[in-house]
Amino acid sequence: MDAVSFLAIVLGAAPPLLFAVIGETIAERAGVINLSLDGTILLAAMAAFAAALATGCPLAGIAAGMAVGMAVSGLIAFTGIALRQSQVATGFVLALLARDLAYVLGNSVAHQPAGAVLIPPVAVPLLTDIPVVGAIFFRQNLFVYLALLAVVCCWAFFYRTRMGLALRAVGERAEAAYARGLNVARWQYAAALTGGALVGLGGASFSLLVKPGWSRPYGVEGIGWIALAIVIFGNWHPLRAALGTLGFVALQTFATTLQEIFPDMPTQVFPTLPFPLMIIALLLANFGNAAWVDRHLLARLRPRERSRVLHWLRYLETRPPASLARILHSRRW
Repeated sequence: MDAVSFLAIVLGAAPPLLFAVIGETIAERAGVINLSLDGTILLAAMAAFAAALATGCPLAGIAAGMAVGMAVSGLIAFTGIALRQSQVATGFVLALLARDLAYVLGNSVAHQPAGAVLIPPVAVPLLTDIPVVGAIFFRQNLFVYLALLAVVCCWAFFYRTRMGLALRAVGERAEAAYARGLNVARWQYAAALTGGALVGLGGASFSLLVKPGWSRPYGVEGIGWIALAIVIFGNWHPLRAALGTLGFVALQTFATTLQEIFPDMPTQVFPTLPFPLMIIALLLANFGNAAWVDRHLLARLRPRERSRVLHWLRYLETRPPASLARILHSRRW
């Protein structure tokens, strides 16, 4: 497999995780944490395939998946904002509930042929003829184009609009945002529902693109927790989170290639490689946050070496929004 084909495959497999990561980034930037991602993705994937199969229209499946994501995320936002209960506890419970609902409700569509509801690749005229870039970016599925558009739009919204600034202000200092006249609850509901819709779209792209159909077990359990980890690694920045997503998918694809090269190795070895590497990346991202690293470990280095190490550690370090998952007790919000 050449490099161009490898990158095209990685990009084609990335939409489910990209949608989930960008959706969760939007919600957490406003202070709402959705830990139900793993179950929500499964339930949205099942609902999307069932709706597409029943109607014969993939767009109906996409709408169903997004509706499921919005419903679950909206419920978490309601319990945290209106009922002032722990979003973390609610998210854990809903992750398990949504997973079980997906398998119970999906029995009737399990192992059904998916060919009739798949969205075919769409080649972009003229752009496909561009050397290298055309083969990687412009012969992909509609989900790929939408995922890349979501990344760009999220970045532009956060850092190039007043509304994006307002949303980030709500996630950083809810009290100060309220004092400036922002309706904190309204912003958090909007961010949670938007993020949930993208998470649901990620589930739909699983059953209609990456892993067509529905079965038990579906084989993507755990991907929601990976999405949450990538949001942290990405420091709640859409571009950095997108790069982390593509890196993880590239590792998964490379692991599959290694399995073909070394067929005698146990099949459990290579598929698990991306996960410890993700843990190492998270450790590095939080390594620079510890004060003892600067005081004890880096103090032994020469000034120039210490400066270089500090530069990279500061680049990798993460800092969550200050109001993330906080219970805001003021009833006026």
